[in-house]
Amino acid sequence: MNDFPALHLVPKSQTPITARDFKTDQEVRWCPGCGDYAILAAVQAFMPQLGIRRENTVFVSGIGCSSRFPYYMNTYGMHSIHGRAPAIATGLATSRQDLSVWVVTGDGDALSIGGNHLIHALRRNVNLKILLFNNRIYGLTKGQYSPTSEIGKITKSTPVGSPDMPFNPLSLAIGAEGTFVARTIDSDRKHLTQVLRAAAEHPGTALVEIYQNCNIFNDGAFEVLKNPATADEALIRLEQGRPIRFGPEQGVFRRPDGDLCTGRVTAANQAGLLVHDAHAQTPVTAFALTRLADADALHRTPIGVFRSVRRPVYDVLMADQLARAEATRGPGDLAGLLHGTDTWTVA
Repeated sequence: MNDFPALHLVPKSQTPITARDFKTDQEVRWCPGCGDYAILAAVQAFMPQLGIRRENTVFVSGIGCSSRFPYYMNTYGMHSIHGRAPAIATGLATSRQDLSVWVVTGDGDALSIGGNHLIHALRRNVNLKILLFNNRIYGLTKGQYSPTSEIGKITKSTPVGSPDMPFNPLSLAIGAEGTFVARTIDSDRKHLTQVLRAAAEHPGTALVEIYQNCNIFNDGAFEVLKNPATADEALIRLEQGRPIRFGPEQGVFRRPDGDLCTGRVTAANQAGLLVHDAHAQTPVTAFALTRLADADALHRTPIGVFRSVRRPVYDVLMADQLARAEATRGPGDLAGLLHGTDTWTVA
C-alpha cells in the first residue's frame, strides 16, 4: 500500500518556482504587527521547497483572522465555513490524492465550533497539513476569550475572569490519535520552516500549533518565549534522538511514577536525561511533554515535533476499498443501494 499521494511535481526543466510565485495581488490586511504576517512570509518562502505545482496546492480555511490566508496564497484555496475547514479539506483530499491540501485555522475556529471536525480528521489520518494559529483570544470578533485562554483571563466576554479550563491543543491532538503533532512560534522563522518541512513530508494528518501574537487584543501572550532574556530558560527545543536539555543547566527527566519533570542537570543525574523520540509508537511520553508548560503558564514550554509515527492514510485506505469493491462487485449501483431491502412505503 502506498502511503504517499501522487502529487504533481514541477519538472526540473521548468523555471524554478520562488516565494514571489506564491504571492497574490491582494493587499494583505491584518493589523500592523500581527504575527500572521510572519507566518505568511514563512509559508510563502517555504512552499517552493516542496517542488509541488501551485495548481496542485490548496489552502482551505474557516473563519477568523488566520482564515484570510487563502487570499494571499497564489494557489487554489477556499475561505470556508466556521470550524468546518477540516471537513471540507477531507472531502477534497480523499477525492483528489494528487493535491497537497493545507488547512489554516485558529484556536477559536478549530477548538470551539470546529472541535469535532478537527479530532475526526486527526483520528482518520487524512492527508492534510493543519496549521493552527494560537493567539489565545478571539481577534476577528474583537477580543473575547477563546478555548485556549488561560483561567482568569479578563476579556470583553469575561470581565471578571474566565472560569474555563483551557484546551491544550497538542494534548487534544495526541488524545485523538494524531500521527504528527508539533508546535512552533511565529517569530522564529528558522524553527517554523523546519517544522513545516517535517509536516509536509508526513503521510497523513499533520497538526502544527503556531504560537501567534495578537498585538491588539492579547499582546505579549508569549513574550516569555520570545524575549531573549527569558527564552533560554523557558523554551525546551525538542530534537530527535537527543537528550532534552534547555537553559544553562536544565533538563527533562522521568519521575519514578512515570511522569515527566524538569530539573537541574548534574554529573550524577545526566545519564537519566530523557532522550526525545518522536517516533515512539506509544503516545505516553509525547503526551507528557505537552503537559510540561501547564503548571506554570508557558515556563518550560517544549517546541518542535512531539510525535511523528506512521499509520495507514485514510485517503489511500478509502481508495483501495473502492477499488476492491469495483473489482469484486463491478461498478457501483447508487439507485440499487438507495432502494435496497431496508425501505418502507408510507401510504
